[in-house]
Amino acid sequence: MISREKILEFMREKAYSPMLDIELAEVFAIGPQEIGKFYSILDDMEQKGEIIKTKKNRYAAPERMNLMVGKLQQHAKGYGFLLSELEGYSDVFIPASDMNGAMHNDRVIARVIKRSSDGKKSEGEIIRIIERANKEVVGTFESSKNFGFVVPDDRRINMDIYIPKSEFNGAKDGYKVVAEITRWPEARRNPEGRIIEVIGHKDDVGTDILSIIKKYKLPEEFPKKVEEEAQSIPEIIPEEEIARRRDLRHERIVTIDGEDAKDLDDAVSVQRLPNGNYLLGVHIADVSFYVKEGKPLDKEALKRATSVYLVDRVIPMLPKKLSNGVCSLNPKVDRLTLSVTMEIDKKGKVIQHEIFESVIRTCERMTYTDVSDILEKQDETLMKRYDYLIADFRLMEELCKILRKRREDRGSIDFDFDESKIILDENGKPIEVRKAERRIANRIIEEFMLICNETVAEHYYWANIPFVYRIHEDPDMEKIENFNKFIHNFGYHLKGATNEVHPKSLQDLLKKVEGKKEERIINTLMLRSLKQARYSPECSGHFGLAAQYYSHFTSPIRRYPDLQIHRIIRESLSGKLTEKRIEKLKGIVAKTAEKSSERERIAEEAERETEDLKKAEYMSYHIGEEFDGIISSVTSFGMFVELENTIEGLVRISSLIDDYYIYDPDHHLFRGERTKKTYRIGDEVRVKVVHVDIAQQEIDFVLVSQG
Repeated sequence: MISREKILEFMREKAYSPMLDIELAEVFAIGPQEIGKFYSILDDMEQKGEIIKTKKNRYAAPERMNLMVGKLQQHAKGYGFLLSELEGYSDVFIPASDMNGAMHNDRVIARVIKRSSDGKKSEGEIIRIIERANKEVVGTFESSKNFGFVVPDDRRINMDIYIPKSEFNGAKDGYKVVAEITRWPEARRNPEGRIIEVIGHKDDVGTDILSIIKKYKLPEEFPKKVEEEAQSIPEIIPEEEIARRRDLRHERIVTIDGEDAKDLDDAVSVQRLPNGNYLLGVHIADVSFYVKEGKPLDKEALKRATSVYLVDRVIPMLPKKLSNGVCSLNPKVDRLTLSVTMEIDKKGKVIQHEIFESVIRTCERMTYTDVSDILEKQDETLMKRYDYLIADFRLMEELCKILRKRREDRGSIDFDFDESKIILDENGKPIEVRKAERRIANRIIEEFMLICNETVAEHYYWANIPFVYRIHEDPDMEKIENFNKFIHNFGYHLKGATNEVHPKSLQDLLKKVEGKKEERIINTLMLRSLKQARYSPECSGHFGLAAQYYSHFTSPIRRYPDLQIHRIIRESLSGKLTEKRIEKLKGIVAKTAEKSSERERIAEEAERETEDLKKAEYMSYHIGEEFDGIISSVTSFGMFVELENTIEGLVRISSLIDDYYIYDPDHHLFRGERTKKTYRIGDEVRVKVVHVDIAQQEIDFVLVSQG
C-alpha cells in the first residue's frame, strides 16, 4: 500500500493540481482489492489536516491552497499565532476577531489572508478546528443566582466557561474546580460546561499547587496494576545476574547529589592511569533490568515520560519502590548498573571507552555541598570523615576543569542563569527564596554526565542502531539577525549573523557580557533566539553544546529516553538485535522521542508555574517593604526589576510621576521628557512592593529611588 509520505510528496510537487480520489488511485496504480484501504488513508489524512479536501471533492496539500496547519498559541489579550507544523514556514498571526471559536493549544487550519512584502510574517483566519486541546479546564468558580462561570487559571484561555445551575455539582463561589466543556465556543459565544471536580477553596492550603497539577493533567497516583508490578519486584538481586556482570563492588564509587535527592541514578569513579591519563567511570542505575518493554510499569513510564519536580513535591516517572528503592544507587548496597569507562587524555579527549553491564556498591552518598566544602573550603570535619576519598575528589576537580576547557574551546554555550531555591514550611508556605548554588561539585557531575552522554551517542551512531538522540537544531537566522540588532545597542556584534552563526560566536558574546549590567537580558534574549532542544531518532547534532553526537543516558529513573536507550544498549551487548528487532525499534524510538519531547515541555511549564506562584506568595508577605534590584527588561508598559533573590516584579510606567517618560524601543530604555532622566536595562534601582496577585503570579513594584 502506498505510504502517506508518498501521497504528500506527490501533492507538494509544483506541477500538481488538485485531484479527485479516483484520479489519485489511478496515478498510484491502486488495484480493486486495495481501493477501500486507499480511500480510508485519504479520509484519515484529511481528518488530521495533512491534506485538504476542496468543495469540489479534490485533494491537495494545505500549503498549496494558501492554508496552514498547526497549533494555536493564544495570548491573554485574545490574539494568537498559529505555529506551523511545516519546516521553513513562519508562524501566522491570528487577530482576536478571526479565532472563530478556536481556543489556546487547539490544532487548527488557518487561511492566510495577508502576507508581508518580505514573505516572512503573515496574517490569517482560522477556518477549521482539527483537534480540541482543552476538553477540561481548571479555574475559579464564580456563581450568581441562576448560573455560574469558571474563570480559567490559564489566561491564554481568554473566555470564561458558562455553567448552567443544574451543572454546579456542589461547586461554590470562590472554589477551584475542574470544568468539562460540553459545548465549544462560537463567534461571540462563550463555551459551556459542567463541573466535574471541586478541588477546594482558592485560599485553602495546598489548593494552589493541586490546581496546577490538575491544569497540566499530571498523574497523582499510579494505576493499581503498575503498583502491583512494582511491589512484586524482589529487593535482592539474583545471584546468577550478579555472576553474569562485571563486578565493580570493590571499587571506590560514590554518588554526588543534592541534599534532598532520593532518586540517585548516577555514580562516579576516577583514577589516574600509569600513562598520566584519567580513567573516568560513570555508573548508571540499570532500570531496564526491572522495567520490561510493554509491561504496565513501562507503559505508565512512557505515558509520564519524565519525573516532574514541583516546589513542594515530586511526581515521579516510576513508583517509589523503584525510584527511591531497588533502582536508586543508595550507599553500601548492591545495585545493578550500566557502566561507561572512558580513558581521557590531558586535553580532555576520550582515547578509548567501554560500555558494559555491571554491579556496584557505592561507598558513600555524597552531597554537592559537602564535596564543594571539601574542595573549596578544606572543611576539616568533612576532610577527616571522608579522608579516604579526598584524593579522588581532587582528581575529579582536575578532570572537570580539563573537560570544561575542551568544551569551551569548541564553542559550547554555557548559560549561567541563577536558579531559585524556594524553602517552604510544613504548611506549604514559602519562608525563604534565594539563589540556588552552583558550586564545583555540581560542575564536576555536570561535566562527567556530558562527556558520558556524548560518548554513548557517538558509539551507537557508528554502530548504526536505532537510538534516541538529544538534538538542538541550528537557530533560525531571522531570530539571530534580530538578536544581533538588539545587542548593537550595547556595542556588541555577532560574527556570522547574516548567513550562518557558530555557537563559538555566541559563547564569545557571553564572555564579553559577563558581570556587566546587560548580562542577564542578553543571556535571556540569546536563549529565546535559539530553538528548544528535543529528542529525535535522527542524530543531527547539538548546537548549544557544539556537539555532533549527544544523547540522554544518565537519568533512567526520571527520564524515559534514557530508559529506552538502556534497553537498546543491553540488547546490543547481549547480541539480541536481529534485523526484525531493529526494524521494530525504529518505530519505538520515533514514538519515544516525540512523546518525551511533548511531556518534557509540559513538565517545564508546570515546574515554572509552581515556582512563580510561590514567589508571588512569598512577596505578598512583604508588601510595603523595600528591596534593591536591577532592571532586567524594559517594555512599552513598564520595566521588570529583578531582586537579588531571583524574584522579578513590574514597575508600571504609570507609576513614574516625577516626569513624563517616553519609551525608546530601539535602545530599550525610558527617557524623561523634561529631566532627560533615563531608566535602562542593568540600572540598579530601589523598589517597594505595592501589590501582589498570587493567582496571576504578578508582582507590582514602585521605584523608591535610583541607586
